[in-house]
Amino acid sequence: MSQILTSRQAEELHKSIIAYLSAANLPNTAAALREELDIGDSFDAATCKKYETLLEKKWTSVVRLQKKVMELEARNTSLQSELDSATPTSLSKRNQDPTAWLPRSPARHKLQSHREPITCVAFHPIFSSLASGSEDYTIKIWDWELGELERTVKGHTKAVLDVDYGGPRGGTLLASCSSDLTIKLWDPNDEYKNIRTLPGHDHSVSAVRFVPSGAAGAPSSGNLLVSASRDKSLRVWDVSTGYCVKTIRGHADWVRDVSPSFDGRWLLSAGKDQTARLWDASSGEHKTTFLGHEHTIECCVFAPPASYGYLSTMAGLKKPPAASSSAEYIATGSRDKSIKIWDSRGTLIKSLIGHDNWIRGLVFHPGGKYLISVSDDKTLRCWDLSQEGKLVKTLDDAHDHFVSCVRWAPSVVKDAATTNGESGASLNGVKKDETKIRLVLATGSVDLNVRVFAS
Repeated sequence: MSQILTSRQAEELHKSIIAYLSAANLPNTAAALREELDIGDSFDAATCKKYETLLEKKWTSVVRLQKKVMELEARNTSLQSELDSATPTSLSKRNQDPTAWLPRSPARHKLQSHREPITCVAFHPIFSSLASGSEDYTIKIWDWELGELERTVKGHTKAVLDVDYGGPRGGTLLASCSSDLTIKLWDPNDEYKNIRTLPGHDHSVSAVRFVPSGAAGAPSSGNLLVSASRDKSLRVWDVSTGYCVKTIRGHADWVRDVSPSFDGRWLLSAGKDQTARLWDASSGEHKTTFLGHEHTIECCVFAPPASYGYLSTMAGLKKPPAASSSAEYIATGSRDKSIKIWDSRGTLIKSLIGHDNWIRGLVFHPGGKYLISVSDDKTLRCWDLSQEGKLVKTLDDAHDHFVSCVRWAPSVVKDAATTNGESGASLNGVKKDETKIRLVLATGSVDLNVRVFAS
C-alpha cells in the first residue's frame, strides 16, 4: 500500500473505509479495523460523518473517468487512422485544397431553437444566413458564421417542409412550402416580410427550388420556382407575378423531391412511386424514367460538371461530357437504404450501400470528387467518386436522431450571377477560378438541432 499511496493518502483511505462501514451499519467490522489500524480518538463521530460518502464518490468518479478515457481512446484511434492513411504530402495538399475538404466532428455550431423536428435547411447565396424549416410551423434565420439566431419567420399554419433561397440577381428571395398546401415568398431585404403566397397544389407541398438562369436559351430569367407535391404534380411558378405557368404530371404518387439542373434547362423529380423522372423545364416534356429503387425515393440531385470526370470513368467512358452540358448524371436516395447514381438515359452506374436506414438527403461536393449523404441512421457519410464510390468517411455522431436534410453553402461566384442550386457548381461560361468554394455544410434533424460543419 505504502508503495502506491503516501502515508497521508493511506490515512485518508482508512478513515473513509471506517466511515463507510459505520454508515453501512457494520459497527463490529468498523471497530475491528479501527483497532487494527490504531486510529485514535481524534476520529470522532462528527469527523466520521464527513468521510461517510467519500469512498462512494471516489468510486463513481473512477467509473466515469474510465468511460471518458475509453471514449477518448476511441476518438484518438480514429484520428490516428486518419493520419496514418494520409502522407505528409497529401495532408498539406488537403489543407490547401478545398476540393478535398470533408466535414468532420464536432460541428462548428449546434443551433437550437426549434420546438419540433427540423425538415429543411438552405443557405443564402451571398450572406452568412441560413434558413431552417420545422414541423413547429416556423422558419428560423441563423447567422451560420456566428452561430446565432437572427429571427423567427411565422406565417405557415402547418409543418414547413422545404426552403430555398434564389430569384433574380440582386433580388434574392426565400421560398418556403408547407403541409398547409401553400408556397410562401419572403423578402430577406425587408425583414423577411411575406410578399406573396402561392396557392394551387391540392395536397402537402414537399419541396421547392428556384430554377437558376444561366445558359443561353435557358428558360428561366431567375424568376421561376418549381415545387413538388403530394398531389402527384410538379408546378412551375413565376415569382414576379405569383402565377403558376406550368403543371407537370407523370408521377403515380407523392412527389417527394425536385431539383433543377445548374443551367435551369432540366428538372429532376422523385417520389413514392419509386421512380425518379427527368423533365425538360421549358416544355414540361418527360425525358427519362429512372427505375431500380425498391421503396420511396426521398431525395434526388444533379451531379455538378466538376463530377463528370469521375462519374464518366465509373460509367466506363473514355471521355467525360462537356462541362457546359447539364443533366449528365444524377443521384437518388431511397427508403430502401441505397443511393443510386445514373446517367441521363436512365442507366444505373452504381449503387452505394452502407446506410442502415432511409436516405434523407444528398449533396455533391462542389469540388466534384465526393457525394455526401444523410440518413435516419443518424449518420453523415462521404462517398469518394474517384474510388468507384467507396465510403471514405462516416460521422457516426452527426446527430442524436434521424438526420432529415443536408445542404452545402453555394460557392461564391465573382462578377457573375450566383447559383441557387445546392451543388454550388459554376455557371456555364463562368471560369473555375472565378468560383470560390465555401467549405460549409448544414444538416437538420429530428433532434431539433441544426448543425453547421465548416473548415
